[in-house]
Amino acid sequence: MEFLTAIPVYNEARHVEGVLREVRRYSPHILVVNDGSTDGTADLLARQGPAGLTVITHPRNQGYGAALSSAFAHALALDVDVLVTMDCDGQHEPARIPVLLEALHDADVVSGSRYLRDFRQDTAPPQDRRSINQQITAELNARYGLNLTDAFCGFKAYRRSALQQLRITEPGWGMPLQLWVQAARAGLRIKEVGVPRLYLDPNRAFGGVLNDPTERLAYYRSVIETAEQTAPVRHPTCSCGDLPVKEPCR
Repeated sequence: MEFLTAIPVYNEARHVEGVLREVRRYSPHILVVNDGSTDGTADLLARQGPAGLTVITHPRNQGYGAALSSAFAHALALDVDVLVTMDCDGQHEPARIPVLLEALHDADVVSGSRYLRDFRQDTAPPQDRRSINQQITAELNARYGLNLTDAFCGFKAYRRSALQQLRITEPGWGMPLQLWVQAARAGLRIKEVGVPRLYLDPNRAFGGVLNDPTERLAYYRSVIETAEQTAPVRHPTCSCGDLPVKEPCR
């Protein structure tokens, strides 16, 4: 099984070299999407050996979702079976990449969950993040019949066939919510696997108005509403194909 590990990066000079060193132990092909970093990350990436590493650079910061959208497009342009995504802030342990890949045997999307089970190395999440995660996860489960425990973990593995059915347009932090709506509408098989909960910098900010928990929750809900209006829906009992969510079957 050919797979690619993609890492969105924005101002991660502190972590990028160590993360890449560990990822190389488990993934022969790595894509870094440098999303307009201004802290020297680009220079550190330029010093990396080219073997197995591809770097896509956004001239300016476009957002977490935009970086992953670039990763999705790149993976589909290559002859790979699976795309693994992970963050570059030290929260995700590259040693767990094989766990995600193994779980794909009966799933289309495998997502890490920091709340599925406990690990010895777990750290306490910031209270506002945990509370918002719980609320949004519960709302997604109620709306779409999902069984998620962590709606926001960026440590994931996607089959190529799943990527082909996703149309990610949300550029910001709410991108995973658009993904879940589309995955549910497409009937993709979704599985979670437990991963450690590692908050190395509990004071790390989202930036702008999203630093306010009330504003952040409202933004996440708006992403879900927009995704619901635009995601295709399948009608398995007829031959109409994919139609917009609110358009009746003809």
